[in-house]
Amino acid sequence: MPAKTGKQYIEGLKKANNNVYIQGERVDDVTEHPAFKNVIKSMANLYDLQYEKPEKMLYTSPTTGDKVGMTFLQPRSVEDLIKRREAMQEWARTSGGMMGRSPDYLNAEVMAMGVNNSLFAEGDPRFAENARNYYEYARENDISLTHTLIHPQVNRAKAQHQQKDANVALHLVEERPDGIIVDGIRLLATQGGITDEILVFPSTVKKAGELDDPYSLAFAIPNNTPGLKFISRESFDYGKNDWDHPLGSRFEEGDAIVSFENVFVPWERVFVCGNSSVCNRTFKETNAVVHMAHQVLAKNIVKTEFVLGVALSMMDAIGIDGFQHVQDKGAEIMLTLETMKSHLYRAEHNAKLDKSGTMTPDFAALDAARNWYPRIYPRLSEIIRILGASGLMGIPTEADFNHDEIGPIIHRGLQGKNLEGYERVQLFRLAWDMTLSAFGSRQTHYEYYFFGDPIRMGMTYFDNYDKEPYKNYIQDFLKKSTGVKASN
Repeated sequence: MPAKTGKQYIEGLKKANNNVYIQGERVDDVTEHPAFKNVIKSMANLYDLQYEKPEKMLYTSPTTGDKVGMTFLQPRSVEDLIKRREAMQEWARTSGGMMGRSPDYLNAEVMAMGVNNSLFAEGDPRFAENARNYYEYARENDISLTHTLIHPQVNRAKAQHQQKDANVALHLVEERPDGIIVDGIRLLATQGGITDEILVFPSTVKKAGELDDPYSLAFAIPNNTPGLKFISRESFDYGKNDWDHPLGSRFEEGDAIVSFENVFVPWERVFVCGNSSVCNRTFKETNAVVHMAHQVLAKNIVKTEFVLGVALSMMDAIGIDGFQHVQDKGAEIMLTLETMKSHLYRAEHNAKLDKSGTMTPDFAALDAARNWYPRIYPRLSEIIRILGASGLMGIPTEADFNHDEIGPIIHRGLQGKNLEGYERVQLFRLAWDMTLSAFGSRQTHYEYYFFGDPIRMGMTYFDNYDKEPYKNYIQDFLKKSTGVKASN
């Protein structure tokens, strides 16, 4: 079938009736529940955008001839890579990059896993075929995915098999002729329950070893599979209008704990089963981490453009753009944006074909970007807060402006250099919702931990960095200096 529409996405959720809980109650219909309905509308808009801009968002399926989502594309040239990235950025612009788990993130992952599937055959030849088939299935049915990667935070100083309750984490219970039984908990599924299926990633946050094999799993199943529960955190969509909460009211994706209670997974949906070595090599050897990082960099460029636009608008609104320290802070955001663009250019234009014939971006550029942005995004958020100062505290609601008595007072009292009170407060509420509200605070925390603990990531980056050329450079320099002195 061709790429889905927003209506089809919503109808699919209604029909699936996923097992979702929030605030101690099971949700009857996520498409109508206050915690989920608005972000579901935003997701639906993404699917509709595919048909509003088909030349940019769709391509012809190589197997069915249907028009399918561009974000599933297996790129075979640099031009293909750029086409796919431009489609990703079209989606990102609808939210200012504030939807970190729009469908393209996992679409890129299942593509990479599907075409570079030979690793999975180490566990069982059919697992490689499963990965290939699942990519085609997801692409041809425009499947929306959530994913889960992390084991519960019980005792991070110990491996899973050493925990006092070794069965709390998702683990293999039984292998049967028709599939496997799994049980336990996984964290942390963004958009859990408002998507079609869940992709259980191989957890790499553990040491490889035979005793951890029962926790070494990768598979994909529908979100309404019996025994599967999504336990959502408190929603940061507080039911306010788009004026008062311009971001949280539309793009609050939610995060969920995922409970597997003796869940059956058919063999055709299994990619890894009881092999910690394959688990720990999956992201690298399938190039999934490369294509996921490419999507993240593309999204974060749009996000930085959005932050810069808000910052410049605030400066202009209250006439602070002439101050030296304000310009310097604006320059910080600009430098971040241009650095990210440079990483993207290098990643795309130094791309090479991998063994599957997939044009794969330069990971060195992407790895630098994905390590750097989590460290810099909290500073971008801080800059917005500094620029707004007390103006981010004195932000009446739209209802205040509509009040006959106090509306004219605050409209006059909160005017800016270039904006009337109503328009200035609307802008500042956007800045507040991006940085200070529950939604905004979650954005900062989310970006900081996007790929994991930044310190641990930095250690891995340091360990893997090719240091020898730089050490050799210094050794050669010192040898030449010694030689010059000796000759004198």
